[in-house]
Amino acid sequence: MSQFLNTITQGDCLNLIPQLENDSIDCFLSDIPYGINLDEWDVLHDNTNSALLGQSPAQVGKSGFKRRGKPIQGWNEADKHISKDYQIWCSQWAESVYPKMKAGSSVFVFGARRLLHRAIIALEDSGFLLKDLLAWEKPNAHHRAQRLSGILEKRGLSDEARQWDGWRLGNLAPKWEAIAWLFKPYRLTITDNVLKNQTGAINIEACLIDGKSPTNLLKFWFSDDELRLHEAQKPLELIEFLIHLTTREGQVILDPFVGSGTTALACMRTNRQFIGFELNPHYVEIGQQRLNDYHHIEKIVNNPQQLDLFYEAPFEKVKKQ
Repeated sequence: MSQFLNTITQGDCLNLIPQLENDSIDCFLSDIPYGINLDEWDVLHDNTNSALLGQSPAQVGKSGFKRRGKPIQGWNEADKHISKDYQIWCSQWAESVYPKMKAGSSVFVFGARRLLHRAIIALEDSGFLLKDLLAWEKPNAHHRAQRLSGILEKRGLSDEARQWDGWRLGNLAPKWEAIAWLFKPYRLTITDNVLKNQTGAINIEACLIDGKSPTNLLKFWFSDDELRLHEAQKPLELIEFLIHLTTREGQVILDPFVGSGTTALACMRTNRQFIGFELNPHYVEIGQQRLNDYHHIEKIVNNPQQLDLFYEAPFEKVKKQ
């Protein structure tokens, strides 16, 4: 397993996870694909057609809704199986993860509100137990809900449009995202498990917010200098909070869908070890550049005379793109 420590490995996690040692991981923390057809890597079913991931005229130039996904009801009967297909996909990696985790270790999985229950079922069927559902509240949210009256007016239905004035087609603004918190069962008591495996307790003192104990409603956002390199990227501060809450320095955190490397970078900043897998070579390169840049800044802090070298950091190339 040492070949995977503290580096981002390119490859399919279904092939890489089995190579890890059993009972070796202290925490699983991953922003897994949501299965909501956000992009090609998020299409986790076989029922596709030419319209999926395309653009409608209303989406051109919009940052919040770049590509066409499938409506909740779907386009045909086969779409009704997408939720179950997502659960099957989750089961494939969850079953291989279970033996690698230490007893009492935490599992944090980000997911879509519509499909996260399928990921939870897959993880429970693999042996994990659900501890809680956390809500990550965002300061703003993209919202798209068409005016019903406007649609009716375009159809020439003026009377009906007046009757439905104020009504819209869509959802409420998505102000929060869900994080499932599970754990691997342990024998005897939780205290005995903490003494044996160093897992299972939570570090409240390290996670105080304005001097108060944290709740399961988390409010974190990107810092002003934090680059957005992946459209599903999560704030560093949020990931670091979960790391501080459930792990100690030197422990190993697994993220088999590491994307642009946020979990890996958070581990480095908090003195934890990490194992990161990513299928897309483009994001592997970006993630590794983020880690290299962090190493570079550390050297600058330790040697201020080399401050000019900062502007030659590999990550600077990403900033300018």
